Amino acid sequence: MSSTAILVTMFGGLTLFMLTGLPIAFVLGGLSLLFTVTLWNDAAVVVLVLQIFDTMKSEALLAIPLFILMACILQRSGVIESLYRAMELWFGRVRGGLAIGTVVICVVMAAMTGVVGAAVTAMGILALPEMLRRGYHPRLALGTICASGTLGILIPPSVLTIVYAVTAQISIGQMLIAGIVPGLILAALYVGYILVVSWLRPQWVPLDPHAVHAPLRERLASLRSLVMPTLLIVLVLGSIFFGVATPTESAAVGVGGAMVPALAARKLNYAMLRQAGIDTLKATSMILWITIGAKAYVAIFTGLGGADALLEFIRTLDANRWLVLAVMMLVLVFLGTVLDEIGIILLTVPVFIPIVRLLGFDELWFGVLYAITIQMGYISPPFGYTLFYIKGTLPPQIGMDEVYRGIVPFFLLQAFGLLICVAIPDVLTYLPRLMATR
Repeated sequence: MSSTAILVTMFGGLTLFMLTGLPIAFVLGGLSLLFTVTLWNDAAVVVLVLQIFDTMKSEALLAIPLFILMACILQRSGVIESLYRAMELWFGRVRGGLAIGTVVICVVMAAMTGVVGAAVTAMGILALPEMLRRGYHPRLALGTICASGTLGILIPPSVLTIVYAVTAQISIGQMLIAGIVPGLILAALYVGYILVVSWLRPQWVPLDPHAVHAPLRERLASLRSLVMPTLLIVLVLGSIFFGVATPTESAAVGVGGAMVPALAARKLNYAMLRQAGIDTLKATSMILWITIGAKAYVAIFTGLGGADALLEFIRTLDANRWLVLAVMMLVLVFLGTVLDEIGIILLTVPVFIPIVRLLGFDELWFGVLYAITIQMGYISPPFGYTLFYIKGTLPPQIGMDEVYRGIVPFFLLQAFGLLICVAIPDVLTYLPRLMATR
């Protein structure tokens, strides 16, 4: 069978089976074995075994369960609730203040945990009812929560970033640091949009006449809730940036730091640690099974000549390299509506990275663009993952149509942020370069 036929057969089979709704790990593993036996030979099954062994002994992947454990402990420590109460005291009497406060909290949560589902669900439970009670338009409230909750894909410590760096074989530390500035740019765009809406459509963000003006002493006292999150962020990101610790070591430090606020809130006990451990085990197992399946699939795809056929096709295209980049970004946005981010990375990075090198693009810069486009896919109607995270917290009177309408402006803001990062690469690469000189 020709390389082109193998390329079509493998991608066609993958697409067909993914549409059936089967778990992606089993689809990848099953197809890898099937294609190995039918298109290669029985002896090549050893390639699958080697891919499994390579995943199991990867030291770089150790950071993933540690960061997930840190997120699970923080989720149960009461830190998020304290942060929201502080933001409410400071911004509650400002037009659009609760929405702005929600963006700020999501940035802090992203820097503490990097887990999208936790941020969206927590804000859906805490912030959404309060914004609706104060008369905020549902579209603005829902769009703010969905878009801000996905900042954990970019802002470190992001599990997605670690998986990308391991798969692309680039520095995990530099890749983590590279996500800080674009994440803050997107957060600033969200805040700017909220301020513009507050000015143009004040009826969408009415001031609450019953809101109590908290005295300055109470508001200052509420800032104590920022101490532990700030310290934790500095410990984790600072240790990576200054080269004091590797990402895996900083993740271990983060787990220890996450226990401090839980201990202070008297929530650190055996039952809490047990549940956090179980949740970590479930999430890590899912990621590693997908990793094993994807690495096996890509190894067979490369071994059969599918990757060579794709690269040759790109070489023969009479198209501008920026057009090829745009097509790759659109593919990622689409995949983000039907697959989780780990599956997208493990499936596409081994295929895209050789193309990126061929076109002369920086792999670190491309990695951040990659994360932004997956983030866009996460909020893209009708199947974006984040839209279904928020669905579970919606009151009965609000339907998914309001969620879809509310997310459109924020999707456009993310596209604008992507264009900024494409046009000004130094925005993404300055901090990693500075880190490399230390």
